[in-house]
Amino acid sequence: MEYSLIIPVYNRPDEVDELLESLTRQTYPDFEVVVVEDGSALPCADVVAKYASRLDIHYYNKENSGPGQTRNYGAERAQGRYLIVLDSDCLLPPGYLQAVDDELHRSPADAFGGPDHAHASFTRVQKAINYAMTSFFTTGGIRGGKKKMDKFYPRSFNMGVRAEVYRALGGFSRMRFGEDIDFSIRIFKGGYRCRLFPEAWVWHKRRTDMRKFFKQVHNFGIARVNLYKKYPESLKLVHLLPAVFTVGVVVLLLASLWCVWALLPLALFVVVIFLDAAFRCHSVSVGLLAVAAAFIQLTGYGSGFLRAWWQRCVLGRGEFEAFKRNFYK
Repeated sequence: MEYSLIIPVYNRPDEVDELLESLTRQTYPDFEVVVVEDGSALPCADVVAKYASRLDIHYYNKENSGPGQTRNYGAERAQGRYLIVLDSDCLLPPGYLQAVDDELHRSPADAFGGPDHAHASFTRVQKAINYAMTSFFTTGGIRGGKKKMDKFYPRSFNMGVRAEVYRALGGFSRMRFGEDIDFSIRIFKGGYRCRLFPEAWVWHKRRTDMRKFFKQVHNFGIARVNLYKKYPESLKLVHLLPAVFTVGVVVLLLASLWCVWALLPLALFVVVIFLDAAFRCHSVSVGLLAVAAAFIQLTGYGSGFLRAWWQRCVLGRGEFEAFKRNFYK
């Protein structure tokens, strides 16, 4: 068995159905699918059973322990030489596994990852959120862009690792957020070869509304400080920019009470985001929504980062003590 696709699931049977349907159309045949239910109240056992005759698929149900430990549970039972972890809200194009296999034959790698795109069927909000999470103007291109401000770290929505490397490193840590970056950092620190596979991309739905998106990126900002506490060298300029942006927005809004021209930098940012998103997504309405998504992405991450910096670096609180309401429910 060459590839094992590991899919942790928590209360998302409809998403799993769509993902498994996309896997039936893969042009590369040598793979198995390992679905691990993380203590869901809405299990997907019936959905998985629909694909038993179309896929080499295995289903497990366990107590809730978070996504990282759920992936590890699946990895312990997987048979493939390479383990590919996917989020349940992804869809794979038919040539995904062939692209992975082509890259590995062109130049071997111990770990790899690919970028994500928005599918034509996604809602306008999902397309706007996808733009905010992939644009150079909002994330510095570090999530798989051609231009980037830091090296590429595979993320768990589309991440592959050679099975023996996965097990040698102990898999994912017990962090509830940032566990994929933690794993990627350990891969690099272990001296393993890790690469971006540009053609091994997925369609990634992400969050379905702006409120959920804000909560997600706020937790990402918290996770970045938690990663800094474990690996001080991992903190780069690009990770500080959302916090700077957040503080800048507050300062400019206060300054506009005395001088309306203080809003000019924000107006320029709005214009750049709108034009770029509307052009990339071929939609004026998505461009407008992308402006809101960009502000949410940057201020959500920035406020989470600043909150975590205060709690952990100033007050000296531990990860669990400071954020058990966010991560450990």
